[in-house]
Amino acid sequence: MGKQYSESAVDASDSDPAHDGEFREHRLELPPEAAGSRLDQALARALPQYSRARLQGWIAAGAVEVEGQRLRAKDKVLGGEHVRVRAHWAAQRRLEPEALPLELVYQDCALFVIDKPAGRVVHPGAGNPRHTLQNALLALDPSLAHVPRAGLVHRLDKDTSGLLAVARTIEAHTRLVAALAARRIERSYLAICTGVLTGGGTIDEPIGRHRTQRTRMAVRGDGRAAVTHYRIVQRFRAHTLVQVQLETGRTHQIRVHLAHLGHPLVGDPVYGGRRRIPAGCGLALAEALRAFPRQALHAARLALAHPLSGRPLQCESPVPPDMSGLLATLEADARDRRA
Repeated sequence: MGKQYSESAVDASDSDPAHDGEFREHRLELPPEAAGSRLDQALARALPQYSRARLQGWIAAGAVEVEGQRLRAKDKVLGGEHVRVRAHWAAQRRLEPEALPLELVYQDCALFVIDKPAGRVVHPGAGNPRHTLQNALLALDPSLAHVPRAGLVHRLDKDTSGLLAVARTIEAHTRLVAALAARRIERSYLAICTGVLTGGGTIDEPIGRHRTQRTRMAVRGDGRAAVTHYRIVQRFRAHTLVQVQLETGRTHQIRVHLAHLGHPLVGDPVYGGRRRIPAGCGLALAEALRAFPRQALHAARLALAHPLSGRPLQCESPVPPDMSGLLATLEADARDRRA
């Protein structure tokens, strides 16, 4: 093997007041094998804890010097150059840590897996400046202030329950985001939809922002590619429990795709239309459907390669009480009809 990348880093977070956030200086020597590579490609191999996009941003901002010179990301290197990288990323300082209850399904030095309850907002935003999952994560581990989005790798809607991966370091976050983009993280959901599906299938329809209602998403030809796989778990008289697996991760993807099929989720206030009460159903089921407080969607399984060790990791979350109660009522209604 040829010469490996040699690199040293100095954590200058507290010594550079010009930077609001975390600042770290890396000094490294490119090996001969880097000859002919683009600068951003060579740095991506030398500093795998950072994404290539982040490195390109630092190059463009003049935070990378090669033998004292500032190059472009596309410029070729010769190998053997000494490189200085002034790495900087903003801290989540505007978010206040809040000691909110969190259910940890898995934890180690690189990763949390959180079981989020329905009703908990993931990211602060308009109307939700506090009491979010990010606030709770910062109280659980203050060092997450130095990881993008407090370590969150993906998100769930406020009223969707279930599993979320949270990276505890920059390196873990970079690797997990890359794995998600490469579709190497398996996310499986359980959903109760209206109507009786005849079989499983795949929905391959692009999703984009609704043309007139900007808070909604819609299937549209100029949207971003979106692929959802689903299979039937259990049929009821006028509803279906399905297992859904995401290949992509567009906003509201499962909700939009199943509504596009004509089978919106039970309780979905945005894509479900008026509450659908099946003709002839019993009083118990009618009341349960009217009272169900959210879209019936639960992130039940998360499978990934650990960002540091690479070993397979699989986490599961049981169906929460509100959905299990609705399923029990649907089963009772189905039995009553067969009787």
